[in-house]
Amino acid sequence: QVQLAESGGGSVQIGGSLRLSCRASLRGSYNYVLAWFRQAPGKEREIVAAVYNNYSTYYADSVKGRFTISRDNAGNTVYLQMNSVKPEDTAVYYCAAKPRGADAYDRWGQGTQVTVSS
Repeated sequence: QVQLAESGGGSVQIGGSLRLSCRASLRGSYNYVLAWFRQAPGKEREIVAAVYNNYSTYYADSVKGRFTISRDNAGNTVYLQMNSVKPEDTAVYYCAAKPRGADAYDRWGQGTQVTVSS
């Protein structure tokens, strides 16, 4: 069973930086795609970024050039470096995982709050 545990959320000022971490407790983690999603109040959950088994990445247009997703060599930890944050980045951020080749993410962390303020 995959367990995902996020950390690193908190409050940050506009234009500042924050790094989120997610540790995935699973065997064969290199066989999973790891991603970050977020959900703002009153909005649907949306994907922010994903990192694949070959370390290729995907970013939502809204965060391209500002956020960086990465995973450690063992594949057990995924990071989201958030730079030049904006008020619209305020949301609960969730770590997610899916087996390589699967359509949907089926493992989720509990979420961590990120609040961007002036």
